[in-house]
Amino acid sequence: MAVPPSFGLSDIVHLNVGGTRFSTSKQTLTWIPDSFFTALLSNRIASHRDEIGALFIDRDPKLFSIILNYLRTKDIDLKNVDLRTLRHEAEYYGITPLVKRLMLCEDLTQSSCGDVLFYGYLPPPSIPLQEPATVASNVGDVSVHGRIPTNNVNSRVDVPSTSQSATPGTSSNHSNSGQQNHKGVLSSHIRNSSLDYRIQQKGLPHSRTSSLDLRHVRNNSADLNKLYKNDISLVFGPQQVSSWVDPLRVQIIKAHHNWIVIAYAHFITCYRLKDSSGWQHAFTSPHIESVIERVAITSKLSTSGDVKMVAISYGNQVRLWSISANGMKTNIGTFNLNVRVEYLFFIGSQLVALSPTDKIGVWHAMTHHWQIQDVVPILSFDTAGSFLLLGCNNGSIYYIDMEKFPLRMKDNDLLVTELYRDPNYDPITAISVYLTPKTCKFEYSFFIPQYYSAVCGNWIEIAYGTKSGSVRVIVQHPETVGHGPQLFQTFTVHQSSVTKVTLSEKYLVSVCSEYNHVRSWAVTRFRGMISTQPGSTPEASFKIVSLEAIESCISYNAGNDFGPFGEQDDEQVFVQKVVPETDQLFVRLASNGKRVCVIKSVDGSIISSFYVHECEGSSRMGSRPRRFIFTGHSNGTIQMWDLTTALEPSFSSTQNVSGGPTPEELWKLLDQCDLSNSHSSTPCISPCPSLISTGPSIKTSNVLFLNQSQNTDATPGPASQLLLINRNCSYSS
Repeated sequence: MAVPPSFGLSDIVHLNVGGTRFSTSKQTLTWIPDSFFTALLSNRIASHRDEIGALFIDRDPKLFSIILNYLRTKDIDLKNVDLRTLRHEAEYYGITPLVKRLMLCEDLTQSSCGDVLFYGYLPPPSIPLQEPATVASNVGDVSVHGRIPTNNVNSRVDVPSTSQSATPGTSSNHSNSGQQNHKGVLSSHIRNSSLDYRIQQKGLPHSRTSSLDLRHVRNNSADLNKLYKNDISLVFGPQQVSSWVDPLRVQIIKAHHNWIVIAYAHFITCYRLKDSSGWQHAFTSPHIESVIERVAITSKLSTSGDVKMVAISYGNQVRLWSISANGMKTNIGTFNLNVRVEYLFFIGSQLVALSPTDKIGVWHAMTHHWQIQDVVPILSFDTAGSFLLLGCNNGSIYYIDMEKFPLRMKDNDLLVTELYRDPNYDPITAISVYLTPKTCKFEYSFFIPQYYSAVCGNWIEIAYGTKSGSVRVIVQHPETVGHGPQLFQTFTVHQSSVTKVTLSEKYLVSVCSEYNHVRSWAVTRFRGMISTQPGSTPEASFKIVSLEAIESCISYNAGNDFGPFGEQDDEQVFVQKVVPETDQLFVRLASNGKRVCVIKSVDGSIISSFYVHECEGSSRMGSRPRRFIFTGHSNGTIQMWDLTTALEPSFSSTQNVSGGPTPEELWKLLDQCDLSNSHSSTPCISPCPSLISTGPSIKTSNVLFLNQSQNTDATPGPASQLLLINRNCSYSS
């Protein structure tokens, strides 16, 4: 058969795509300018041919047939097609019209306004200026047992400027010029990802990393962070990269009542919730030269009303402010624990700083007295009323009554009293206190036997975990006055050290260090008190897998604690963050591991920290407290999610998936961890080898676990899919 003059043999292109041969016309492949095919057929990129001379392309032939059909007919059948996978291939081939249409199809289920659980949004703040040198020199360390007078130079009252305060009704949009500049640099392209691709400049050469470029559009703050690190390494060397922290990346979120405090690398901001106007900016700290590692907040009643106390720590330093209801801030002082602060929190109005080594520091709100004391090395702690319970490495549980501060005036020491000693002297690695409904209002004296005549009916339950993996429950009730707590139950199901334990009204939940393996038991109670008939019964066994980066920030664990969260008489939840750099969180019930909901960033930015908190109800009649999940992001924003609605039975019934991520969800999450280095002979989306190390790398222990899960779990599920980590995540020994 003769070929028509207008259609020569040279216009027919033979392709070998993944072993499947295709034949089409040059016009079909090149009618879209600046695509992979125009570059291939014009010899602008290297090509390989098979034994019959067909151009070889190492890609999926099934997906290529769909794309080729689109090039022929400008139509496509989306039935039984994964949009994300098809878009990925279309980006590789540079088929811009198809990519735009697929992105719009994906955006049908995504919105910057979020889903029904999305509750609010706070823009990134402006970075504060450094304090004048004169002020910094006045803020010195307070010596041990030192007392700060009211007219001390360390105290400084600042009146908030109008540029820092938010006007009513603009809590989600208030910003000064500095804030607008930051938003313009870091988040201008986040909320309109599809539009960014539409307005892409024409006439540019075909990109070999089209998928990577689109990834920069959707998560530009994280990618800018990597680019900054690359620039720093080129100028100062790779040693300086690990010390640089993105100044607008949210590190830690904490809350108290209707206030939240957000810690960035070198400053903190506070917001308060008002009935009618929503979240309002209340305080921004001065610039801190060191990287902030811990943060705490509480309230203190005074003559001027409700005053908030906000504290931060960096290294061995602790800095404290007070913030009045009208926004006035007082710099109380800077204190020194002499060792690195690992835990920072308030008990009532008393600020407590703990170090795992052997130090405890306490600042008393009434006396302004900073106290440091040596104790047995601390492995765990919990609070109950005004008491601080310490689990130590000698197998003992100690307590300190913060209301008796200091109790022994002769030597000015804190009274640290031993409450209980483990029968095997096993180090106490986790501890939880539960006060039963019978506990009297005078709970401040519940550990001291001579006070039991005044606290009749008191019943205290303590669950603790040990280094060997044992979980024990001890109880103190009126019948054992003078004898101390008695051992009630022991569970030896864990083979690794227990890292968390929680005793609530209905459940006992423990977590061990073996990749956050959770065991839970249903607790039987009689008249509010734990009962041995029939005793605690096993409820569930599951894992909260959370892969860790090798070089994570020192505040990462404080800002990404997975829980459990919730009051002891309410439903508690875990918040699972599977990979370090992700825009998704899986909320799961602490009792059985079932999925409550999935939190997904509305702007596609990476979730860098999160916190669960119950805000008080408004003063209006019928208002009730609501639980929220606050997520901090790599672009400096704060997003809020309504956990109360998610826990309602009507919403839970719509969740068809139980537990953590499915294999399909896990695949996508691992893809965010790091880009694979493809060995295909055709252009690939992988960055050059020098850029591979900029992505989050996974710890070797995590990789060993993933490989172990692959070998031991023969049934389909997340564990069998985790072998992808070897290709998608880099690791080092």
